[in-house]
Amino acid sequence: LAALSLDALPTGHEDQMQTLQVLHASLANMPEPADSERPRTYTPRNPYPTPSSFPQTPATAFDSPAIFDKFDTDTLFFIFYYLQGTYQQYLAARELKKQSWRYHKKYLTWFQRHEEPKVTAEEYEQGTYVYFDYETGWCQRIKSEFTFEYGYLEDELQV
Repeated sequence: LAALSLDALPTGHEDQMQTLQVLHASLANMPEPADSERPRTYTPRNPYPTPSSFPQTPATAFDSPAIFDKFDTDTLFFIFYYLQGTYQQYLAARELKKQSWRYHKKYLTWFQRHEEPKVTAEEYEQGTYVYFDYETGWCQRIKSEFTFEYGYLEDELQV
């Protein structure tokens, strides 16, 4: 296809010429196998000049799932809310779920039963919950008589 020349087409075949031009442009911009691979270099999302003696790339230890069970809950919440869209966010969420925290998709925060629910139905449960307040206090708060609708429960993440 690349060997064909636009000059080789007989005149009057404008449609064929246009098609050949489009195919030639498509061939020139064809994806390479490396285009589907993850980039190997680290690029900070919010670069800021730091001393060269500071680490310039994240430690590889944070790619290991085993380290996440050693983090306290506040650290896991920090990783979850500040490393969005990363493998570390996934690992933090998985560890929070292991600790019986459940993510509420409507309120975009984590809840944990404070006590057994007072009411349990097919589509919801009601009772007292601890929730993580990431917006106003970065702390855990208690919510009494809260109705947790199961439809808002994040349940795709497997523990």
